[in-house]
Amino acid sequence: MHPRGPARLQISTPPGDNFLVSSTAEPAEPPIRQPRIRLSQILTAPNQLTLARMAFLPFVVIKLVEGHYRGALILFLLAGLSDGLDGLVARRLHQQTLLGQYLDPIADKMLLSTVFLVLSIVHRIPWKFTILVFSRDICILIVSAVLYTIAGLRDFRPSIFGKANTLAQVAAVIFVMLFEVNQSHWVAVLRKGFLQATFVLTIVSALHYLYLVAQRLDKLDQVSAN
Repeated sequence: MHPRGPARLQISTPPGDNFLVSSTAEPAEPPIRQPRIRLSQILTAPNQLTLARMAFLPFVVIKLVEGHYRGALILFLLAGLSDGLDGLVARRLHQQTLLGQYLDPIADKMLLSTVFLVLSIVHRIPWKFTILVFSRDICILIVSAVLYTIAGLRDFRPSIFGKANTLAQVAAVIFVMLFEVNQSHWVAVLRKGFLQATFVLTIVSALHYLYLVAQRLDKLDQVSAN
């Protein structure tokens, strides 16, 4: 490297992220900019709604443990309403962020999984459903982490079966809590039906996820071979 004059250095980065940087650039700029970006993403209206949904969680758990199912149901429905609003607000205000893409499903999974667990602890949902739901989520998390580590694969978007499974889980939780408030026959039928749908769709969505993983690995092998 020459001791004088501006020099342009090629920085080795992952594919698609190559850029040039001047040797005279101030080293203090990158660490100053990054926190601002993260803070601005947190303060967007959609992400604030997502964080509010996470804040509902301990109060839902408290109501369930105390046996106040009406209050737990109301809080759960309010949390679900915020889930619909954050996506709508993000699109209307053009505030889609990378943080939101990760934070939204994490908040959904935390809320659903915790409520399933607590309802099983208080003997309102049979343990077989909760164990199956947790096993699927943990397996998907481990497989995703391994694939990202060894092959750089990411961005596994929810499939139609995954979305149907989430919908069945939400409906099952709602009707399980509603049954404790209103023990009508139609509520009992829907409660049983959505729990069974959750059981089936959890298995189907897990198998479909493995199929999608196999497809992406096969494409990756083909690209490597070429």
